[in-house]
Amino acid sequence: MTKDIIGFGIAGNFARHLEQAGESADFVGIETAEEDAPKGIFPTYVPGDETFLGIWPFSSTTITNPGKPIQMEPEIALLCDIAYEEENVSAITPTRFGAYNDCSIRIEGAPKISVKKNWGANSKGITEQLLPLDSFSHGSMLDHYALTSFIKRNGTLHQYGENSPLSTYSYFYEKLTDWIVDRLNNQQETGPLENLKALLKKAAYPKQMLISIGATRYTPYGETHYLENGDILYVITYDTRLYTHEEIMKMAEKDTFYEEGISLLKQRVAS
Repeated sequence: MTKDIIGFGIAGNFARHLEQAGESADFVGIETAEEDAPKGIFPTYVPGDETFLGIWPFSSTTITNPGKPIQMEPEIALLCDIAYEEENVSAITPTRFGAYNDCSIRIEGAPKISVKKNWGANSKGITEQLLPLDSFSHGSMLDHYALTSFIKRNGTLHQYGENSPLSTYSYFYEKLTDWIVDRLNNQQETGPLENLKALLKKAAYPKQMLISIGATRYTPYGETHYLENGDILYVITYDTRLYTHEEIMKMAEKDTFYEEGISLLKQRVAS
């Protein structure tokens, strides 16, 4: 993954997450084709952009505390190839996937989602273990993967996001990639959302995209605890054919993980 990629995230692709995050009011005026459809796509990194979006925000080790309330947002990220026909995106092809932290500032009344997502270096988390995909469709390896997350505070491990099979995303597989292509070509600047086609042009039509596909629901602990300096964050996607959730939790407690069938993101929060 190079700095020539463009970074995006998806809002509202997991039931009840926006309500837990206090962001559902931001999307009151956004119309969707289906009730459970994601609300839109927001930028996290645009190569060559002269605003804050041009700052590389991704880290596999650190979250920089901006001095404002922040929460971990455990997600799956897809590294995708982008194909174009003239100035339109004709297809995206996910090639790798892995654990991602779409860490977010919790402020009300932000003009765009993006201002809560990129506050400089080390404001996003991406695993070093982006795993190769056999395909992105029913019957693939992802049928068997789940996503979980923890926070270790003062030596005590807490479940932060619910343990969630990837199949429980609202939009997934071909339904998700078709929707992403449509939004990249047609999403306009409205409310908290931005014109994505203009951003692709500004980035000189990048060949790859890193897109996080939505945060899972919080546990009661995750919903009510913002991040603090010294916290250790774990976002883990794992093959349920190889490990139980209890085994993954024990690995986090011991801070020792197997490599097979696991994509691990571990970060420390620091000023």
